[in-house]
Amino acid sequence: MTITRVRGIMGILFGFAALLLTAPASATDHPALPPENSEHWALQKQVDNIRIYTMDQPGSGFRAFKAVADLNVPINNLMAVMINPESCKEWVHNCTESFAFGNGNFHNRYAYSVNDMPWPVSDRDYVLRIQTRGNAETGEIVMDLNATPGMRAETNSRVRVDVSNTLYRFTPTEQGTQMVWLQHTEPNGALPEWLVNQLVIDIPVKSLKALEAVARKEKYQGYRIQWAADGNIEAVVPDTP
Repeated sequence: MTITRVRGIMGILFGFAALLLTAPASATDHPALPPENSEHWALQKQVDNIRIYTMDQPGSGFRAFKAVADLNVPINNLMAVMINPESCKEWVHNCTESFAFGNGNFHNRYAYSVNDMPWPVSDRDYVLRIQTRGNAETGEIVMDLNATPGMRAETNSRVRVDVSNTLYRFTPTEQGTQMVWLQHTEPNGALPEWLVNQLVIDIPVKSLKALEAVARKEKYQGYRIQWAADGNIEAVVPDTP
């Protein structure tokens, strides 16, 4: 298998959020993400400031993963990246198209993304519902990204992702931000389980290293988090006088 083909297969797995069955499924058809602090997470790889864990999922041949990264950038910068509906193309591996759609708001919105695949494999696209919440007291921000394939019409040239559940947890630290990334997906098509399970170890490392670099770009500087009176996150806005 060529390097290009392997990279294309890798692109199936992730979206803003990375993120991937042939028939539509409801959330109740698949188990929820495993708890972050479960004793069953097994450390698979550590690269610099990034640790990757995996766990078998009931009823699935594909493992869930947990990535824990200590990113040397402020949480404000990271959230500025996250609110940009096109930023998927900058840091998520093989994401080539992304945009917001619908009449959502900061706390509950929708995004469409495409993962590029080499010929003759069809590109994968997915529709995500993104929910954001936070805690002013701790500064922690959580994003839930769940595939909602029926929210947008399918195209003949792309294979729709039906099942993908992701959680991002951002916690400010003295050095920057700790990010926890949990995900479980069911990839479309006839891909060997051993290959997919290896890629869920390697791909988060590539994406998180890219995210750390992207969050340092000039266009993501000068933002602040706006908190509501009830302590929930309200918005991410330019930090202007």
